[in-house]
Amino acid sequence: MKKRYTPQQKAHIVLEMLKEEKTVAQLAAEHGLHPNQLYKWKAQVLDRLPDLFDAAHKTEKVLKAEHEQQLQALYAEVGRLSTHLAWLKKKSGLEPPTS
Repeated sequence: MKKRYTPQQKAHIVLEMLKEEKTVAQLAAEHGLHPNQLYKWKAQVLDRLPDLFDAAHKTEKVLKAEHEQQLQALYAEVGRLSTHLAWLKKKSGLEPPTS
């Protein structure tokens, strides 16, 4: 049965690899992994590293987009309810008909 590694364990192993205090072969032997797996994890880390510094900007964009979408939905709901209220007032006789 294969051993599963948590994201925290993978990160720790890759950090050890980046320190270059031990060879990849040593790290692989210590953790019961094939060296190619370590290289794959290292490549994933290095590919995603720039996104960490861009995350705040993306989060702000996402929040603004969500806010705009929610605002549009609320305006649409207010418009629908206003129309519904006007129709109900007209049908109930509470508001004189406009001719």
